[in-house]
Amino acid sequence: MTHLLILFFATFSAAFMATVPPGLLNMNAAKTSVEKGKLNGIIFSLGVSTMILIQALIAVYISKFLYKNPEVIDWLLKVAIGVFAFFAIYFFLSAKKHKKKVMKAMKVSKRNSFFKGMLLAAVNLLTIPYYSSLNAMWNKAGWIKFEAKDIVVFVLAAGLGTFAVLYLYTFYFNKLETKTNRFSKNSNYILSALMLVLLMITLIRIFYK
Repeated sequence: MTHLLILFFATFSAAFMATVPPGLLNMNAAKTSVEKGKLNGIIFSLGVSTMILIQALIAVYISKFLYKNPEVIDWLLKVAIGVFAFFAIYFFLSAKKHKKKVMKAMKVSKRNSFFKGMLLAAVNLLTIPYYSSLNAMWNKAGWIKFEAKDIVVFVLAAGLGTFAVLYLYTFYFNKLETKTNRFSKNSNYILSALMLVLLMITLIRIFYK
């Protein structure tokens, strides 16, 4: 039971942090709330979160496949070194430039806001590898097993963590909007540091083995 609580809060936190930086999904949730009302913004957010549930489930089975084929993991770890290094530099330089960006949002009608949310979430191709990597790390830490209850907790935590951020954007966008530029800069520094941490963890895993 304890490992399920740890799994939930760890996954919820990871999903929350991944959704916090201003982007297509949360800014559209805010835009929908402003133009069509908060209820419609929540419906849009539910559509996004539903797709995240599906993507997180797919990520679990991808992680399970990789777990059963360790030779693939060894190859991916080597590729991950370059990927993490690239994004660490990218986010650091983005924070240094600190240019104020104007976020564009798609108009969402009340009738199909739920499906628009699902569609926009489906377009984000980084979600599946992100949750697949999380699942692999949690598995190494002993927080998750490939059992039904563990998978359900992982998937629900991913969806709820995402929805929590979208909910905040939906209801508190007016306050967040004035701090978006400063927050965007700080979030880039945080993401850069996170990439460095992941890079170090990957190197340790390779050399330790």
